[in-house]
Amino acid sequence: MAEVSPQMLKRLAGLEKDIDYPFKDKALAVKALTHSSYGDGRSKTPNNERLEFLGDRVLGLLTADKLFAFDNGDEGSMARRLNALVRKETCARVARRVNLGAYLLISPSEVRQGGRDKTSILGDACEALLAAIYLDGGLGAVQAFFDQFWREDIDNVMSKSTKDPKTDLQEKASADGFGLPEYLVIERSGPDHRPLFVIEVDVPGLGKAKGTGKSKKDAERYAAMHLLENWPKK
Repeated sequence: MAEVSPQMLKRLAGLEKDIDYPFKDKALAVKALTHSSYGDGRSKTPNNERLEFLGDRVLGLLTADKLFAFDNGDEGSMARRLNALVRKETCARVARRVNLGAYLLISPSEVRQGGRDKTSILGDACEALLAAIYLDGGLGAVQAFFDQFWREDIDNVMSKSTKDPKTDLQEKASADGFGLPEYLVIERSGPDHRPLFVIEVDVPGLGKAKGTGKSKKDAERYAAMHLLENWPKK
């Protein structure tokens, strides 16, 4: 086990209190907190990208298991709910709940650009944290973390219609006399094997909303979902 400095141990103590989980392997926790920008690209300190890869799969399993137990819908409805619960924006929201951004090791330049609250960085770090808890404490430990900090999002997703949000948005726009939704790619980032899209949907006469996803299709769905959340009440 790699040695962790007293200063870093103090930093970890705050995180452990916020997530209600004490790490046995402190070095593993530090790795989960280390963004690739740390050291401005010159540091050889291992970052959290490999953990993020594992955490993404752990999150998928935990979410699928939860939906299989409590969702009586068909495969399509469960898939849409799963996508909503594992998307980058949901992970970033969970990261904000546990104040994860305050504990991240990132470069000063990234900090100046608002890195501690960037959805992409927080989402990736949250997935890395899931993997670290899984490796450190096993499935039971990461299940407890998931149950505690995803509960609000699970409740929200389970209470909503399972209709595809793009279809729902188009039907509502037509019924209420607005123009048809138009989707535009605002940003594409990340490597080719792991892209991240930001797409904006515009309903003429109503307004706009943005969504982020690992594919254009997912980003369009989340953009539609966000606009539906702000639909004017009658």
